[in-house]
Amino acid sequence: MTKHLCRSLAETEAATTLFLSNLVVNKDGATVVGLLGDLGSGKTTFTQALARQLGVIERVTSPTFVIQKIYALNRGEALGALKASPRFSRLIHIDAYRLHQPDELARLQWSEIIADPGNLVLIEWADRVLSLLPPEAHKIMFHFIDQETREIKW
Repeated sequence: MTKHLCRSLAETEAATTLFLSNLVVNKDGATVVGLLGDLGSGKTTFTQALARQLGVIERVTSPTFVIQKIYALNRGEALGALKASPRFSRLIHIDAYRLHQPDELARLQWSEIIADPGNLVLIEWADRVLSLLPPEAHKIMFHFIDQETREIKW
């Protein structure tokens, strides 16, 4: 298990770089990452930093009210260690906080999303939809330590 204490945006960005450089990609479908942790524990900040690593230039915000946001990835614009081998065509950011039942993901065309190996799917509040995550889904735990510190484990 990898554990990081992040006290700044730079440290969170370093954690996302390490995560992406060691990410095992699902070749048969989407690569799914469940983000688990309490409110304010760093899930959205991690997603924003990861999106920048993948070359997303638009502002990434939590999709709490729209549930899902999709970002097209330009394979030539990934940063850092990923520049040599970007693997995804879309970053799909889902916030399951407002879902009452896991099967509500079906409305988002969940089966099509997870069937596409070009998708990297990050799901905040993944504990609400664990039963629908593929068995090979990655899970990242976020813990609020204090106002300046978050613990990230995968």
